[in-house]
Amino acid sequence: MSAAHPRHAFLDHPGPIPFAHRGGADGPAGENTMSAFKIAVEAGFRYLETDVHATADGVLLAFHDRRLQRVTDTRGRISTLTAAEVATARVGDEPIPTMADLLEAFPEARFNIDVKEPNAIVPLTALLRHADAVERVCISSFSDTRLTAMREAFGPELCTSAGPREAFRIWRASRKLKVGETPDPAALPQVAAACLQVPPALGRIVVVDERLLAAAHAAGLPVHVWTVNEAADMERLLDLGADGIMTDRLDTLKTVLTKRGTWS
Repeated sequence: MSAAHPRHAFLDHPGPIPFAHRGGADGPAGENTMSAFKIAVEAGFRYLETDVHATADGVLLAFHDRRLQRVTDTRGRISTLTAAEVATARVGDEPIPTMADLLEAFPEARFNIDVKEPNAIVPLTALLRHADAVERVCISSFSDTRLTAMREAFGPELCTSAGPREAFRIWRASRKLKVGETPDPAALPQVAAACLQVPPALGRIVVVDERLLAAAHAAGLPVHVWTVNEAADMERLLDLGADGIMTDRLDTLKTVLTKRGTWS
């Protein structure tokens, strides 16, 4: 299985995937707002990255932080508030969109959804089934436990990215390779993920390089890199063979891919 032959419809894209991170967090509309996602879609972005939290009564919100105060005019932890209480919060002059609203508003879009809290698992599972949206999403999380729960709910039909432990295993295996060496797939860790989504580096530790991409591709895992906002970094990662870029700066990524002839 190679990265060029995806196991899931979500990953079927001609060329590197451009992801609008939080809808385009550096755009004029504010992160994770309905307007931000609309701007991204109108600019030609088909892949939208977002985050989900569940309110105390189980409504899924497209929102990054556990607490409201960084980007809204309201305070409080989402998991302890009802949907009615959160509905008064504003990002600029907009309410926080629900995940159900986003799936309905952008039926042609594909969503990369980061599950932020355990209480979001059950309502997200129910929503994806009710909306018949399983093929339109890739589930990610910084928690291996949350990813395992989502995989158990849907089985292999659900596209998921590698959790922290899985990503570390692939990266650690890649450290044993020499630059230019073709990895033996049988010697690589087997993971349940369909793709690898990682930052370019963690502090001084380089994560994405030629060896990591070689190992991931040999294991059949496309590599999506987050969050990349400078054109030079985008070019470097694409030259290495990255299969997707998540960015806050939509115009920058679109310009880079257009110049390379890979914007579609």
